[in-house]
Amino acid sequence: MNTTIEQLLNDQIKYEAQASMQYLAMASWADANGFNGVADFFYSQSDEERVHMLKLVKFVNERSGNVVVPALQKPTDSFSGIIELFEKFLESEIFVTEKINQVIYECLQNKDYNVHNFMQWYVTEQLEEEAMARTLLDKLNIIGTDKSGHYLFDRDINDIASSHQKG
Repeated sequence: MNTTIEQLLNDQIKYEAQASMQYLAMASWADANGFNGVADFFYSQSDEERVHMLKLVKFVNERSGNVVVPALQKPTDSFSGIIELFEKFLESEIFVTEKINQVIYECLQNKDYNVHNFMQWYVTEQLEEEAMARTLLDKLNIIGTDKSGHYLFDRDINDIASSHQKG
């Protein structure tokens, strides 16, 4: 495996792991603040990012690469409200997309079509994740600071998210 691509894949492992931990912290904050639906959503997102990380780990190992299990930064665990949670969610997904695009770019530069092909799953996944994050944040921005609106958003978030992923 090309050493530059191997390093980028190891970096991606770290980004996925960091996102998983950030979403876990967001879920915990939501749980502690009475937003059970939002908490369930972010617990699920945390699990999903961990699966993305493991998929990369297994791929690098299958290609006889050297996986570096990363040290992680402490995630942000204090938020001003649920709008900030979803702003952070969108920022995180945009960041991960940018990093995936860097891997794709290097694959094309080095004519590593096997890794390029593998990474296409992540490209598709990120399109869906960013779109969902934008949709949820848009809804919260429409609601603004209305507490009854936050209550309904919290109640309905998992239906909104699942219908967005199907549609």
